[in-house]
Amino acid sequence: MNRDLVLAEWARAKQSLRAAEILVREECFEDAVSRAYYATLHAAKAALLVHDVAADSHRAVKRLFGLHLIRTSRIESTWSEHLSESLDDRLSADYDSEALVSGEDAQHESRRTRAFLNRIRRYLLDNGFTPKELRAGASRE
Repeated sequence: MNRDLVLAEWARAKQSLRAAEILVREECFEDAVSRAYYATLHAAKAALLVHDVAADSHRAVKRLFGLHLIRTSRIESTWSEHLSESLDDRLSADYDSEALVSGEDAQHESRRTRAFLNRIRRYLLDNGFTPKELRAGASRE
């Protein structure tokens, strides 16, 4: 496992969640949903990289997350559902100009994403990462 790569994805996940929460507060709801999805994506990629599984597309992350983490019972299936729903919501928010995202919807998405990151954090801790590493994320040298 490449620990630095896992931590880089984890840092991106945390940064994207922070951005989503800021966008909710600023009432940029469609953009908040999009950033929440990217937080989910990067967290899922971090979890996959624990097993040296790399994915280079959104759909591949979704498929490999199911194959390597859900089917093996390493992570509960409800989190795979979140990954799928979050992608669908992001596509709608980013590409459907008639789709309206309410403040309540954006807050809900941010809360679900925070829960997803909390679950992935526990997974990373269970796989040898320390709380200090996860707080720091990847170094930006």
